[in-house]
Parts: sequence; structure tokens; C-alpha cells
Amino acid sequence: MKKVLMLSAALLFSAAAYAQTAQPALKSPDTQKPATTQAPAPPPFVDPSTIRPKPRPNDVKSIDSIVDAVYDVISGPPGPRDWDRLKSLLLPEARFMPVAHRRDGQDAYRIITIDDYIERSGPMFMKEGFFETGIANRVEQFGSIAHVFSTYEARREKGGQPFIRGINSIQLVKLGDRWWIVSIMWDTERPGIAIPEKYQKSSQ
Repeated sequence: MKKVLMLSAALLFSAAAYAQTAQPALKSPDTQKPATTQAPAPPPFVDPSTIRPKPRPNDVKSIDSIVDAVYDVISGPPGPRDWDRLKSLLLPEARFMPVAHRRDGQDAYRIITIDDYIERSGPMFMKEGFFETGIANRVEQFGSIAHVFSTYEARREKGGQPFIRGINSIQLVKLGDRWWIVSIMWDTERPGIAIPEKYQKSSQ
């Protein structure tokens, strides 16, 4: 009996010793090094002027001129607009972001591309006159970036009474000797939300 017990003990000892040598020692979490991952290289820069319609030189020579060009190209009597001219002002990645306020009190917004804007607004422009005019620009600029709070009025006919007013928040970048529009977000004046006096006059 004693020999059987001794043999069993020896077998257990041998199994334990084998388990320790067969398995690698576990490292403490503090000593484990995270696997290194290499970030993918950014895509090569593509000059937007090579894939956008050629602009009118006077449209893009300054911040004020490119903002005025946006108003000019979307304004007019019922009929088509010069969409190539509008695209020549905008980066290919540019976005329009209208903010809306529904009758049930819910605020909403959309983020759309220039092609979305053309698809949505084009049919309306064909049927109705639309004239949007900037009445004041407040410009902030540093280096090659700029932001414009452009207060506007919109009319159904040139010289008519404005049916709506609002502010376009326009972001721009200067590449080389010209300006590009990066994005335009806008909101409208409505009961309880009037355009402050400071945004009704231009400043640099």
C-alpha cells in the first residue's frame, strides 16, 4: 500500500513538473508590450483646380468676391443656373448644411453635397425667381483660412421685398492665388430669433 501511495505521489509530482516546463511562463500585464500598428499613409493631395471647372478670375481673387459670386450664381429669374460656375467656387468635398426648424418645434439639419443641392434646388429655380443678396460680411482670417458670417436677404424678384433673411456661415481656404469655399451652413431669421445689429453691417 505504501508503495502505491509513493508511486501516486511521484506521478503527480512528475505531471506538475511537466506542466510547468511545457507551458510558457505568463507575463505580468505590466510587462506585456502592446502590438505596434502602423497608421496608413494619407492619400496624395489632389489639386482641386485640376478637377473643377475653371473659375472666372474675378470670382476667386478675394474673400468678398467669392462670397458675392455665390450669391450671384444662384440668383436670377426663373430658369437654369450656371452650375459649372458654382462648382468652380467650391472644393470637391465642399458641403452645404441648412438648419431647419419644423412646426412641431423640432430643430433639424442636413449635410448635402453640391450635387445634392443642384438636384434639390434646380427644379425650383426653373419655376420661380430667386434673388439672394449679401447685405453684410463679418470676416475673420488667419493665414490661408477664413470664416465669413454673411447676412443675406432673399427675394422672389429683383428689387422686391425680401421674404426671408438669414446668415450664411461660410468657411474658406486659400490655395495658391485663389480662394475656395469649404462649407456653407445657414440659418434663417424667424419669430423670437432676430439678426443681431452687429451682423447687419460689414467689418474686416
